[in-house]
Amino acid sequence: MSTTFTTLPSTQVPETIDNPMASVGERLQTETTAVRLKIHWPSVRKTLSSDQTRLAAGTFDADTKSLSASKKLIDTSHPAFRAATAVRKQAADYWKANTLPYTEPGMRLIRRAEVATFDVFMTSVKGELNEAVEQLENHYDELVDQARDRLGDLFNAGDYDPNLKQLFGIEWDYPSCRPPEYLLQVSPQLYYSECARVQRRFDEAVKLAEQAFADELEQLVSHLAERLSGQDDGSPKVFRDSAVTNLLEFFDRFGRLNIRSDEQLDRLVEDARQIIGNVQPSELRDQAGLRQRVVSQLSRVEASLEGWMTDRPRRSILRRSR
Repeated sequence: MSTTFTTLPSTQVPETIDNPMASVGERLQTETTAVRLKIHWPSVRKTLSSDQTRLAAGTFDADTKSLSASKKLIDTSHPAFRAATAVRKQAADYWKANTLPYTEPGMRLIRRAEVATFDVFMTSVKGELNEAVEQLENHYDELVDQARDRLGDLFNAGDYDPNLKQLFGIEWDYPSCRPPEYLLQVSPQLYYSECARVQRRFDEAVKLAEQAFADELEQLVSHLAERLSGQDDGSPKVFRDSAVTNLLEFFDRFGRLNIRSDEQLDRLVEDARQIIGNVQPSELRDQAGLRQRVVSQLSRVEASLEGWMTDRPRRSILRRSR
């Protein structure tokens, strides 16, 4: 089984970086390019056969059509498997944190200036995954023996590929989705129609990026305000440092990826940054006055964000992109 993450490739567009009249979508198209990330990963569960499902249904006197059942092939809590899973998460998290959303599932946009850094990072992660899989191989027989004991009659040696290395992998490339050059000669009308279609997608991507940033900021601000203002048994609620540091990381990511498309959203992010930027988690725990002031200020940002989102109805295409 493999998981694919794709960002939209660059297309032929007018040079717009220095053109103040260019649309934000055109600028986004000029500043971004494509990267496609594919993570190969073995399935750790397998659906039971029809006979096994009937047997399970009979145990509970259930209708087989109303029952689905699967078996867990590998103990995913084993430290060696968890180490490999951590590398996979590292790759996926980096991809998401350094790219912008696009209109279709699995597609995101990366700034051209960050392609070299992305390539270096993924090369390093690929090496880490290879090392983790080598360690997992050392425990593979142990994991299979454990599965034989756990699964009993459901165990099937054929479910376990002896070549473990082939089941894991990270691949990436930088494809192009430009309309093919020959199309300009064959049908200029179709060629330019394809160029316009790609541009419309970038225009939609602008809205998706704005919505994604606003949603994340609203969630982070709301969570911190709730933890700072709420009480448990008369005492302030406990909150983790991450409630603050996650906001700081958001500010950094917004600064790097911001497409400068909405001045109001930019101001709201800056307002939140001014409130939180110089505040330490320990100060919020120890200083009740500071905590109350921050809650009040965050509440105003949260209300403004709600107003911003109310004025910009969620687009149906956003639901398809998740």
